[in-house]
Amino acid sequence: MLRFFKKTAKIVGAIILVLMTVCLILIHVFFKPKSDADIYEIFQEFDAIVQIDTKYIQNKKIRIISTQKELDTTLPNIVFVHGSPGSAMDFKRYLLDKDLNKRANLISFDRVGYNKDNICDIQTISTEAQILNSLISELDIPHTILVGYSYGGPVALASKKQYKKIVLCAPAIYSEVEPMFWFLNLYRWKVTRWLIPEFLKAASKEKLQHKEDLKTLEKKWVENSSNILSIHGDTDRIVPYENSLFLEEQFSRDQFELITLEKASHDLIWSRFDQIKKELIKVLDD
Repeated sequence: MLRFFKKTAKIVGAIILVLMTVCLILIHVFFKPKSDADIYEIFQEFDAIVQIDTKYIQNKKIRIISTQKELDTTLPNIVFVHGSPGSAMDFKRYLLDKDLNKRANLISFDRVGYNKDNICDIQTISTEAQILNSLISELDIPHTILVGYSYGGPVALASKKQYKKIVLCAPAIYSEVEPMFWFLNLYRWKVTRWLIPEFLKAASKEKLQHKEDLKTLEKKWVENSSNILSIHGDTDRIVPYENSLFLEEQFSRDQFELITLEKASHDLIWSRFDQIKKELIKVLDD
């Protein structure tokens, strides 16, 4: 009997290891930042314009993707800030959308720590906001919409310029409801850390730092003077819906609006693209 249980335990352990390996490979394939050549190829397939630029801010190399060779100063701007793990191309569908391109200059960038040239060089939320402010310093800020997804949400909120609007998608801005998942132990434990792809190490490092960052910053969200729209799924298990409810308590109804997407999870920027696009067009046409 004991031999049977030992054999069963080995088989179950082997199956779990295989499943974990397959899961890590799939995550790696999905989230791995695209090369410049890959991005150009994707846009060529859709017969769309793409401009890839590089800026150095605070000695950090930033890759910027935009859908105009030159900014049209008669149009407003939409600047996308991705989550963790993630990259500028998380917003590929938005960057390729013809309706959005007719109405705005579209800009996305790789946050520091997620570019292949500075992988794992994770910054504090405040430092990321400073980098964002430098990155967009030449834009007409009152005619700029800042879109922050997930961990990009607090970066957007920490940038206290007077934007046309800040649109948050499932923002991770409240430390009290920040879930700490078991897989973070794979990063914590040196014996298993080698299994994790570099960009997932970056995400794990940021996750462990993020909660402490928020404890100070979340007391200051109310200092943001921009009008804010938060779009959140009520079944989000990665960044709980309570994050947006917390924000709703901080601001007046005149300044803050919450749109609840029923049965939407944390993948809403992809799975609920049409709804989010509709809200962005409303902001642009306002």
